[in-house]
Amino acid sequence: MGLFMFITYIIYSAIKDRFYIGYTGDDISERIRKHNTNHKGFTGGVGDWSLKYAETFLSKELAYKREREIKSWKSRKRIEELINSTD
Repeated sequence: MGLFMFITYIIYSAIKDRFYIGYTGDDISERIRKHNTNHKGFTGGVGDWSLKYAETFLSKELAYKREREIKSWKSRKRIEELINSTD
């Protein structure tokens, strides 16, 4: 049996020209599919969200902590630098 991983991720919408930061269990493709459905909320209605960055963690708490850390930056430039650091 493999380890269950948690993922902190950054997705991007060209339509909104915005990033969204979140965390999820190990099925990131299903989570992005849900972001791209027509639902109420920040990611709803545009349907063009794509994964730009992901980090894996062994616990939900660590993934959530990293999500909060990235969100606390409140800096698009710093988020773009993080994304570009993995290229």
